[in-house]
Amino acid sequence: MKLRESGMPEETYWESLFDVPLILDRLGIDATLGDVAELGCGYGTFTLPVARRIRGRVFTFDLDPVMVARTRRRALEARLDNVICQERDVVERGYGLPSASCDGVLLFNILHGEGPVDLLRAAAELVRPGGRVYAIHWRYDPATPRGPSMAVRPRPEQLADWAEETGLLEAEAGPVDLPPWHYGRRFRR
Repeated sequence: MKLRESGMPEETYWESLFDVPLILDRLGIDATLGDVAELGCGYGTFTLPVARRIRGRVFTFDLDPVMVARTRRRALEARLDNVICQERDVVERGYGLPSASCDGVLLFNILHGEGPVDLLRAAAELVRPGGRVYAIHWRYDPATPRGPSMAVRPRPEQLADWAEETGLLEAEAGPVDLPPWHYGRRFRR
């Protein structure tokens, strides 16, 4: 299922919209993490830097075969053997990984889709007890240069409410300021 308002711009422009090291630092994504799952690899903007920081593997999923191929190619070029890319509709078919098998799940710029509580619940079921779900989204500000319309763009407090609705997650940090255009939340199972 393709998420509403989820088209990708040109790669160089897309990557200019993020301070990836700052985002990963502020969310606490580091070598304390083993395996991590990422929903929506896009161009690999976060996939590769996460793979370099963690001690485990990054299982990354996207609906778009072009995005999967691009991320896979970038991982090969970077000689990262801990990136596993898969074209998969996670919304329809799940992650295809065992429950409680990951230390973290990344939900970056994806919770504007239909069923955000279901996305958070599926992520929570994938992480081990004590594991974390990391979420970032575009600021709730029409001045941001990208992102979904304000009608579907979640506010930071909505993410916390949705996480609580899963019955599996509790807010651990956030909202965390992630300039120039994002905020983040971290939830613990």
